[in-house]
Amino acid sequence: MMDVFNSFSLTGVAANLTGALGVEAPKFAEAPNPFMKTLIEESPLLKETSHGRKVDRVLMYNPDAVALWLYQKYTEKYAPVVKNTQVSLPLATVMPSVTPVCFSTMYTGALPEVHGIKVYEKPVQHTDSVFDALIRAGKKPCIISCTPNCSMSMIWKERDMDYFIFDKVPEVLEKALEVIPEDKYDMVVVYNHNYDSRMHKTGAESEDSLAQLDDNCRTFGLLCDAVREHWKDHNTLVGFAPDHGCHDTDKDSGTHGLYMPEDINIMHFYGII
Repeated sequence: MMDVFNSFSLTGVAANLTGALGVEAPKFAEAPNPFMKTLIEESPLLKETSHGRKVDRVLMYNPDAVALWLYQKYTEKYAPVVKNTQVSLPLATVMPSVTPVCFSTMYTGALPEVHGIKVYEKPVQHTDSVFDALIRAGKKPCIISCTPNCSMSMIWKERDMDYFIFDKVPEVLEKALEVIPEDKYDMVVVYNHNYDSRMHKTGAESEDSLAQLDDNCRTFGLLCDAVREHWKDHNTLVGFAPDHGCHDTDKDSGTHGLYMPEDINIMHFYGII
């Protein structure tokens, strides 16, 4: 059987996010995904607010290494995700399918040969990004991340924005549930590495790893509940957006980074609240 790779690319996400907030796309971003663009512009869930009938807040939840095949095999675990979204996007991530490379593409909209991070390393990403585009437009993004040395904590440094970096995963959710009621950021990005961490140590389908998958889905649901309660006067785009997939090795552990469907194919979920 031939390997099958998703046709839509991760490169479209960046222009979708800036477009949702009425901001010019990052300099090197590729074209926005048409299905996500339709959701943003034409969703019947968009309500009339003081900002008009358009999106004016974005919440992105970034679980690390959550593959498309996990959704296909453990669909029931995704109930909190499906409940809060209307569009499911099968996407192909980029090579090598490792965290700093893939998140660089997600938030610049550019391929690795353009944004420059092409191996597993974590320099500050200086290529124009969603964060830079929002800051230029006078909007306020923030990143809530775990841990201090993870990719999302490191590659987006040196911007005029707020960073909340924690040592433990529960602190990330706690801070996000504190930030949302404050209603001071136009885009809140929440990163969680817990599934990736357990997958590498115990395998993609170990009891520990699947418990972390449950936790990621539950956390997204809680964040959406908070948006629904505290951002009532806004139209919010919410996203459950992994960076890459994963596969098992022959040593009772998991990994990723290869050009294979298990690592390349991911599923993003987007909704309007």
